[in-house]
Amino acid sequence: MTVPAAAEPLSGAGATGGGAAPPARGRARHLPAWPLLIVVVALFAVFPLVFSDVTTTSIAVYTLIFMVSASAWNIFSGYSGYLALGHAVFFGTGAYTVALTEQDWHVPAGWAVFALMPVAGLVAGVLAIPVGLVALRTRRHTFVVVTIAIFFVFQLLAFNLPFTDGTTGIQLNTPLWSAYTYNEPFFYVTLVILVATVALSWAVRRSRFGLQLMAIRDDEDRALGMGVRVRRVKLGAFMLSAIPVGMAGGMYAYFLGAIYPQVAFDPLFDIAIALMAFLGGLGTLAGPLIGALVLESLQQYFTLTFSNSSLYLIVYGVLFLVVILLLPRGIVPSLGQLFASRRARAARDGGGESTVGADVAGVSG
Repeated sequence: MTVPAAAEPLSGAGATGGGAAPPARGRARHLPAWPLLIVVVALFAVFPLVFSDVTTTSIAVYTLIFMVSASAWNIFSGYSGYLALGHAVFFGTGAYTVALTEQDWHVPAGWAVFALMPVAGLVAGVLAIPVGLVALRTRRHTFVVVTIAIFFVFQLLAFNLPFTDGTTGIQLNTPLWSAYTYNEPFFYVTLVILVATVALSWAVRRSRFGLQLMAIRDDEDRALGMGVRVRRVKLGAFMLSAIPVGMAGGMYAYFLGAIYPQVAFDPLFDIAIALMAFLGGLGTLAGPLIGALVLESLQQYFTLTFSNSSLYLIVYGVLFLVVILLLPRGIVPSLGQLFASRRARAARDGGGESTVGADVAGVSG
């Protein structure tokens, strides 16, 4: 399912409408995005030290897991325009990979289990090849339906295959860590996975491979006519997006301490990460991260605060109405366009331009 390419934020000379270069004082000053990203990572790193409450750090771990998943999903769906609703297959595969290898390889509970996360990502990535070869033979709405159908096939397999133990589930060994700091190892390892996923997303977007994906998103037939190996590029992005999702599934299983088919292969997972990406800004670097940070933290907070309550669904609805009415393209693209318009207006008025918009555009794009 293809979606239109998001318009790039105006910046530099383009903000003045072209022609002669504007005066030096009226040009946009583009600051590198890396200092801002380093500050953000540093804030995340000190979060468990400042907010050490067990409930708060539990919410933070779940939020990081979904930030990884949404960012990875965006590598394929955001950049190629194909709306995939079957990534729960890779999430569940990663979860069962960690659970089964921990048992079969007799991995002791503790830090050693974290070494299985790359294995979970590798298995998910390998599985994405045959799944992609089948699903990517179709386009648009048919592709969405095929990914959903594949998901339900794997969900049924998880319920019926003997090594998954069906509805009984698989129990993982619990690390003998202090109850007060139990969540911190999960937080920091997931944070490392998140940083690696964002770096992968950035590298894809800035590469020739990423340009080919965006050409497919804009007009697949035209991209094919220009020599883009469409099927190979789509399959490569599909596989790359599956690897971090598999690692996130493995982390989810280990943190939860048990895994069940209805949890590992949850259809709401795909809906959730898609909504997170759309809320923050589909096809941007920071959009899925912001969407996951807002939605998952709110859901976990309301779930823990109001047991057996669906209040978070009401908050979801209100939040999406606000975004649709005020920020229809998502948070990051809409804010980038707002700041770009202000810079262009400042340039026309002959004043200096703010660097805030350049920072937003740099992080989002």
